[in-house]
Amino acid sequence: MELSQLEVFLAVARERRFSRAAEKLYRTQSAVSQTVHKLEQELGEALFDRSSRDGVLTDAGKVLYEYAEKLVNLRAEAAESLTELRELQKGKLVIAANEFTALYLLPVLAEFRRLHPMIKIKVERALGSHIPDDVLRYSVEFGVLSYEPQEPALYSIVVYLDELIFVVPPKHPLAPAPEISIRQLGAESFVAHIVSSPYREKVIQLFKTHKTPLHMDLELPTLQAIKQFVAMGNGVAFVPEISVETELARGELVRIPVRELQLKRKLRLIYRRDANLSHAARAFLKVAEAVAHEQKGRYRFHRES
Repeated sequence: MELSQLEVFLAVARERRFSRAAEKLYRTQSAVSQTVHKLEQELGEALFDRSSRDGVLTDAGKVLYEYAEKLVNLRAEAAESLTELRELQKGKLVIAANEFTALYLLPVLAEFRRLHPMIKIKVERALGSHIPDDVLRYSVEFGVLSYEPQEPALYSIVVYLDELIFVVPPKHPLAPAPEISIRQLGAESFVAHIVSSPYREKVIQLFKTHKTPLHMDLELPTLQAIKQFVAMGNGVAFVPEISVETELARGELVRIPVRELQLKRKLRLIYRRDANLSHAARAFLKVAEAVAHEQKGRYRFHRES
């Protein structure tokens, strides 16, 4: 089994047709079919369901796909690391984050770009629940999470302390209150994020515990849309504090402490324990640590065991 065979196999699996894979690889359809057939003979398993016209993977094909993707990504990472050794001023850093955790990265990336302008940076948007797998599959070098990963193969560094807070528009009747209780929120109309999260479930459970109805009448796809909609006077919301710092400072939104609500969370930078980090990744860790020392406040750089 050779990497070149696996690349052909992955192309067919992704394109779902031998003909389209052949076009993508600049090879003939016959050559692609022969390569896949030879791979199937070596493995003793059929990888594609030939009764389907769409190149559907068999169970064996699905298993091989996961390992093939890891191997091809690992080869690309090895080649890039060798290039960095020869060309110290070049490199690429790929980080996985979701809409919320990406906000932590902004000041760190700004400082990193100032110090290392030749390094290309790509922040891929991903669901928080998928980020550990992205790191373990070698698809990205770092991930940023709002929860502690359970995979022992991952190393994590606490980089930021955030809190889920309650916000209202300035003219809301509750806006002047120094503090409120959950029971005062039973009649409010909440604007929620369309993607569920463990913290959303904690809020739901907290309202149930206090026998208070929670009306989530509207779900929006981004934090930007949620805070703008609330600022316009349309409902209230629970949002990460880091996402509304500017709006709070400008007076566009008002934060009201909720007596029973204490949902603090740590943001973590994660990477593989066995990783031979690239020059760009090692430089990024140094910058993240320096930013934490300079910014202080909620910024941290605490390595977890």
